Amino acid sequence: MKKYLGLSCLLLLVGCSNYGQLKVIANIPEEFKEVSGLVSTAQNSVWLIEDKGNKDELYKIDSKGNWLKTLKVKNGKNHDWEDLSKDKAGNVYIGDFGNNSSDRDDLEILKVPNPDNEKGDDIEAEKIEFSYPEQTDFSPKKKELLYDAESLFYWKNSLYIITKNRAKPFTGEALIYKVPATKGKYKAELVGSFMAGTDERTSRITSAAISPDEKTIVLISNGMLWSFTNFKADNFTQGTVKTIDLGVRTQLESVCFITNNTLYLADEYHKKTGGNLYIYTLN
Repeated sequence: MKKYLGLSCLLLLVGCSNYGQLKVIANIPEEFKEVSGLVSTAQNSVWLIEDKGNKDELYKIDSKGNWLKTLKVKNGKNHDWEDLSKDKAGNVYIGDFGNNSSDRDDLEILKVPNPDNEKGDDIEAEKIEFSYPEQTDFSPKKKELLYDAESLFYWKNSLYIITKNRAKPFTGEALIYKVPATKGKYKAELVGSFMAGTDERTSRITSAAISPDEKTIVLISNGMLWSFTNFKADNFTQGTVKTIDLGVRTQLESVCFITNNTLYLADEYHKKTGGNLYIYTLN
């Protein structure tokens, strides 16, 4: 009996360690294997997207993982959708800026009205097109793979984009850009950078979010979370920074706030792991 009890405890510990500090609240419907962005526009539900190779659609699920609604995004092809954000009016922004090889010249953010108010099966998008002024080579060498991005948040009428460093050798630096949150074509403004670390797996930024009271910004990677408070300028990294090891090493791709200190996170299905909706509370 002691032998079996010990084995059960071991299995329990192993299972818990897979998710570290994150608590699973739901399994994401198995149709969505590559969730790349989350945004909460109402209580007890989120909208999500999938990345490159998937449909041009927004999906709504509740906090129990039930699939509630699908909206086809008109005037917005999914080249590589990587994150979601929202503004105070409830408009939702889709970051179509996945750029693994730093070779895209068609980067954009799609702006759609509050999807909770749509009665039909589709939603119209406006385009916010942009480029990185610092990028002059669209077939760069490995050391210059600096212009992929998977992270987006809205703050003070602007959209902030945080790049995902793919340079080899890896440098760990994430660049912070901003563009206006209105339809148009822009050169993104470089406002700062963030040294996430030297480990490629845990130092590549995969999503961003800002709290409803706009006092906390978070970035995540596959296992780490950074919170920024007491910031005043565009370069929010100059505020107070706290680094948190979430103790999970699944492919975390999405984060959003549901209260000023509570987060939802999601990971992709990968080798029979992930595909979960998690909750985490900031101390």
